[in-house]
Amino acid sequence: MSKLKYPLFGLCFALAGWGCAGGPSSVVRTPYPVTGPVSVVGPTAVRAPHDVRHVVGPSETLWRIAKTYDVDMETILKVNHLKDSTSIRSGQTLLIPNTQGAKQLIPLYPSQRWTHIIVHHTATDKGDSFTIDGLHHKRGWDRGLGYHFIVNNGTSGKEDGQIQVGPRWVKQLPGAHTKASNMNDHGIGIGIVGNFSEHFMTETELSAIVFLVKTLQQYYHIPDQNVMGHRDVPGAATECPGKLFPWHEFKRRIAS
Repeated sequence: MSKLKYPLFGLCFALAGWGCAGGPSSVVRTPYPVTGPVSVVGPTAVRAPHDVRHVVGPSETLWRIAKTYDVDMETILKVNHLKDSTSIRSGQTLLIPNTQGAKQLIPLYPSQRWTHIIVHHTATDKGDSFTIDGLHHKRGWDRGLGYHFIVNNGTSGKEDGQIQVGPRWVKQLPGAHTKASNMNDHGIGIGIVGNFSEHFMTETELSAIVFLVKTLQQYYHIPDQNVMGHRDVPGAATECPGKLFPWHEFKRRIAS
């Protein structure tokens, strides 16, 4: 994994519990559909078919797993000796056969709630939506995972840059990531796996974050200045998402 060598000036996004900030908007304002949710599929690398062992995340469905890996549900059920799609549970490991890798699949729901995007780091070296959900439950959060999205770093069986969707996003619930300025209620929380106070993120992670943020910005009409690191939210007292987060490069890419 190639590391980004940007000795940053300590800005972070405000997402699922840690974060950083943004600049002037260049997002094309296209009205989002009001009839129902849609999904945006991101670019995927062409890889040779291979098997993957996928740990099911909180509230993750077999339909979403099948779409993510482009393998039909019947095949996944058969190779894992499952009776039906309701048989899976959070934390369960599933064999996903002959996949070319995970696609970026971003569900979008008509809503007037979301006005900001808050970027965080998890301040952990590894993890995925299942393990971070467990950490947040241990903190006493009865709904678990505080972020709406997790961007993975290639650990815990997930691909580098793989985006996972949290239950709060699917159910369109407030987050549990940024109390300051009441951002939990109207800020989309993105948690990036890694500790960017101690090390640099990978180019693959950065590209995934840019894709996710720009997708959300365009659909919900969120200007660049409302894309913030956790520490840049008024009233927040944190370094999140870390002093080594490539803030200036990130802002340049979302503005392009």
